[in-house]
Amino acid sequence: MTTEKTPVGDVLDRTAIEGRQLTLSYDDRRIIEDLDVQIPHGEITVILGPNACGKSTLLRALARLLIPQHGDVLLGGEEIRKMPPKAPARRLGLLPQTSTAPPGITVVDLIARGRFPHQRMLSQWSEADQLAVARAMEATRTTPLADRLVEELSGGQRQRVWIAMVLAQNTPVMLLDEPTTYLDISHQLEVMELVRHLNRDEGRTVALVLHDLNQACRYADHLIVMSDGRIASRGRPDEVMTEKLLAEVFSLEARVVPDPVFGSPLVVPLRSLETSTPSHHATPEAHSLDRP
Repeated sequence: MTTEKTPVGDVLDRTAIEGRQLTLSYDDRRIIEDLDVQIPHGEITVILGPNACGKSTLLRALARLLIPQHGDVLLGGEEIRKMPPKAPARRLGLLPQTSTAPPGITVVDLIARGRFPHQRMLSQWSEADQLAVARAMEATRTTPLADRLVEELSGGQRQRVWIAMVLAQNTPVMLLDEPTTYLDISHQLEVMELVRHLNRDEGRTVALVLHDLNQACRYADHLIVMSDGRIASRGRPDEVMTEKLLAEVFSLEARVVPDPVFGSPLVVPLRSLETSTPSHHATPEAHSLDRP
């Protein structure tokens, strides 16, 4: 089951968000240096990489939550740092890796905060606002939770509420940092199918950080693989997801085969290359990364 899309190579010159020569730091600790990155317009881009490689830092900078020490972020060709405060939030929504809700706030009130960038000083809550919140709750199956306190919810329920808030913001570009965190496999797939719907049916550009390599290959049009604050590889999943890359970036010995259902690259892990313990599930021939 595949969906026809314009090849990524044909749209890389049409970027929704671009980072030019980005240098990003926390205090005196430099995370990313002199990085160029493009998020293709109208595509699903998945950012992958081992822990602490700079994925979330990059997403925060693209969303104007982290000011680069050097370099610029462009949103639709405009320098994001020169835009009025609310302007980027009407075009770009971010789901951060961790979010904290105010004590005592209900689900519906938190989701409604996604409409804040669209409010004007003299305008009141509109029918369009109400409709956007209702649609976001329906899409994330949070309508039955509307009057519950956010602090009373399970981790998975809270994650769906935060996703709903970003959906209510109704931006053409969405950045999602590990949106499947805390979710069981069924709800993970539900979120990924929602991402695909937002892209295919509503035309939204989506960039998200994931850890699941096979979900990334199945849903992404474009992969960006990071390692130690740099981009190790980028392109279509079938171009990027190689056994050599898995060994060099993820310290993982694995086979990459076509998924029998979807045709996307399927990663079959064999063993961690950070340990010396051989795999008991692989044949001796399978341990050679030079094997065709």
